[in-house]
Amino acid sequence: MSQSMTPTELFKCLADDTRARATLLIAREGELCVCELTEALRLSQPKISRHLAQLRTCGLLQDRRSGQWVYYRLHPQLPAWINDTLKRVLTANTEWLAPDLLRLDSMRNRPQRAALCQ
Repeated sequence: MSQSMTPTELFKCLADDTRARATLLIAREGELCVCELTEALRLSQPKISRHLAQLRTCGLLQDRRSGQWVYYRLHPQLPAWINDTLKRVLTANTEWLAPDLLRLDSMRNRPQRAALCQ
């Protein structure tokens, strides 16, 4: 699904503030768990999980389970133009994401990643 994603499909996936912020935080960090996103975005776990499920369904994200944690990352088969677009949006919008990044960076007891799947 990711390989054939059109610009319209990408922008529909990111048309919600929560989905856009979560995707950009994941793009910045490489991988985040639900608890990190709830802290950064100040939203409930069910709400974050619902948005992550939508992003997984549209092909932007992939998840993996490690013990009690579920981690999300950009789908490894995304076309280069999508990765480039996300990097540009992330770079151009640091002020917009600043409060979320501050909360994420100052989060205590962040889960440790034993090994990131490549």
